[in-house]
Amino acid sequence: MEYEVKLDIFEGPLDLLLYLIKKNEIDIYDIPIALITEQYLQHIEMMKYLNLDVAGDYLLLASTLIHIKSKMLLPVEEGDAGETEDEPDPRAELVKQLLDYQVFKEAAAQLEQRPLLERDIFKRGLSAENGCAERSEDEADVEVSVFALVEAFYRIISSMKEPEFMEIDVEKLSLTDRINEIMGQLTEKKNLSFVELLRDTPDKRMILYTFLAILELMKLRMIKVYQVSSFGVIRIVLAAES
Repeated sequence: MEYEVKLDIFEGPLDLLLYLIKKNEIDIYDIPIALITEQYLQHIEMMKYLNLDVAGDYLLLASTLIHIKSKMLLPVEEGDAGETEDEPDPRAELVKQLLDYQVFKEAAAQLEQRPLLERDIFKRGLSAENGCAERSEDEADVEVSVFALVEAFYRIISSMKEPEFMEIDVEKLSLTDRINEIMGQLTEKKNLSFVELLRDTPDKRMILYTFLAILELMKLRMIKVYQVSSFGVIRIVLAAES
């Protein structure tokens, strides 16, 4: 397949790290670096498998994690009096980067929720009282991270049996056609569950095209993807309807 999606268009390596920390319910100040490094590298392999173009920033952070892991495995040196020297935590700089990034990410997310009046001008936020009054039931859903989608599609594709030979009819297989099909279904039904969207796509290659089509539509801000809980139903809706 020639078509590739640059994942850094959506989210970057620090986003992946924050996603893994949240998923594992880890204290950001005490990151189990061996576990996180292993899962981070697994996600890079998943992204490559799903034909995503892994940017150099992801590989740079991967090498940083491996370096921190190796430093934490080194024995602690003892001083002249036999006492262990108080070495700085190798994770400290990474934790600082994550905390700084998280502040800006949350601020950007809050701005994105406000009505856009003109170019780069946002409406003032509602008070807590007014904000609660206008909340709808759907707002209980959480917008799904791209990395959660990567995991979901990888689980589906990797569970399928690998055929000995795979013939691809280019005329019958088009990413543009798949995008149009998804938009047509959403225009008719307003929202689709993850299962409904993949119900008639038993072919591994078509599932991969479905994944790339969803990423492309997310990039174009034509759809949004929500999930009620970590293991709940993934729901795809038109951006105009969300």
